[in-house]
Formats: sequence, C-alpha cells, structure tokens
Amino acid sequence: MSDWTDAIVGDRMAVDQEFNDRVMNSQFSNQEWGLIMTATELEIENPEDPDRARIVADTSKLPEMMPELDSLREQMPGAAGGGGGSGGGGSGGFLGSVRSALGLDGDDGEADAERLEAAETMTQEYAERLQQRLEDNGKFERARTAYLE
Repeated sequence: MSDWTDAIVGDRMAVDQEFNDRVMNSQFSNQEWGLIMTATELEIENPEDPDRARIVADTSKLPEMMPELDSLREQMPGAAGGGGGSGGGGSGGFLGSVRSALGLDGDDGEADAERLEAAETMTQEYAERLQQRLEDNGKFERARTAYLE
C-alpha cells in the first residue's frame, strides 16, 4: 500500500505547486504546512471499488503534532500565515510568550482545536485536488491498483 504514492510523485509535486496559493491564504506558514503534510498520510478509501474509490487524508497523527506547530511558531516569530501568531488577543512576541507561559491567554485550547480543524480541512482539500488531477490525467486507476498491491 505504501508504494502507490511512488507512482504519483510528479502529480503530487504539481499539486503542491498549485496548492501553494491556498497555503499562502491560510493561517499556516509554508513550514507549518510542510509539517502538517508530514503528519498526514494519504490513503485510498474503498480501493476495491473503482466507482467509489477516493483519496482521503488520514489526519489521525495531527493532534500529536500540533505542539510542534507551536514550537515552530515560537522559533519563527512573525513567519506564521494570516491567522498566525499567539492565540492571546494579538499580543505576540515576548509579551505573548510570557502571557502564554502564565496561562493568561485564555483560549489556547480553542485556538488549538480551530487550527486542528483547519489543518484537517486543508489536507482533505489537498487530497481532493490530487484525486482530481489524477482523474483528469487518466492516472487514478493506476494509483488505485497500485494501492491494492
């Protein structure tokens, strides 16, 4: 099952390029998106049925990885995407870090849940775009059968 992605490397690279605008307009930086995709595994749901087979994003490892996003944001202040930065009302930098460490920013859990949901949504959008590209280029059937091997 893991070798099926080897057959579509070029298509994934093309979708990565096409998806770059989506990432740029999201709350995630390119580095954060890379980390999200590293924690995401693409699978084919219903691979036995050519009519129902769909590429899906397995995001089960994302919750474990979310603290790494926080660490990445701390290492690269100001590099986060549109909604990035601290979850504490817009005061980032040193003061935001102190507030967060003291537990005074108040919405960390809610912000983490929102970021997780955004990451899950984006990874599924990516999977759908990849499937569409494979179908448009007549390559999905080959990927599906490679997945079954």
